Amino acid sequence: MPRYVIERDIPGAGALSPAELRAISQRSCRVLDALGPHLQWEHSYVTGDKVYCVYISPDEEMIREHARQGGFPADRISEVKSIIDPVTAE
Repeated sequence: MPRYVIERDIPGAGALSPAELRAISQRSCRVLDALGPHLQWEHSYVTGDKVYCVYISPDEEMIREHARQGGFPADRISEVKSIIDPVTAE
C-alpha cells in the first residue's frame, strides 16, 4: 500500500505542550479508528510551524477525509516513491 508524507502548516506547532500533542494524537486516532484499518498513521515530526506526518493509505482521498474529520490541515500530500538511508550507499 502506498506511503504518504503530509505537510501540515500549524503555526506554533513546535511550542505545543505534551498535553496538547496528546490531545491532537487522540483525536487523530479516533478518526483513524472510524475510517477503518486501511489508513495507518506511522509517526509525525513536529517542527517550529509545521507537522510532517507519515501515513500508509490506499489513496490520497482517504488522507484528505481524515484531515476533514479531524479538523487538521493537509496542505501538501506527497506519495513516497522510494526510501533511502545510509544502507542504500552500500
